[in-house]
Amino acid sequence: MNKVELPASLAQLYLEDETAWLEAMAGLAAERRFADMDIDHLSEFLADMARRDKREVLSRLTTLLLHLLKWEHQPEQRSNSWRATIMNQREELKDLLESGTLRNYAGDVLAKAYERAVKQVVVETGLSEGAFSEECPFSLDAALESE
Repeated sequence: MNKVELPASLAQLYLEDETAWLEAMAGLAAERRFADMDIDHLSEFLADMARRDKREVLSRLTTLLLHLLKWEHQPEQRSNSWRATIMNQREELKDLLESGTLRNYAGDVLAKAYERAVKQVVVETGLSEGAFSEECPFSLDAALESE
């Protein structure tokens, strides 16, 4: 294996070309050259990745619940587009939730996602907020189940 050539400043590389910086970090890790790594930015980057994954779970869960609510409360307007969105969100969430940490997080934010979905469905459909239960009528597993 060829030894990783370090740029003059890994911190500067992080700011200028994140992909090249990631490749340099991966190479240093593979060579076990931990002392040469840009630990400050690596720590920041990893924490950012975790936050990004959590935001994606919350967003996809909200979208899934939104479409499940529209499906349930507006049966006369059901469409293949809604069905496709439900299917897509379920599949994407199942992939994300292969991580035990993200599955636990999804369970923790289910009520928040439901609250957001209700607000959005009210705006999109004109239905009153009173048409929806205060608590999420779906468990995480039920929301993820196929029709």
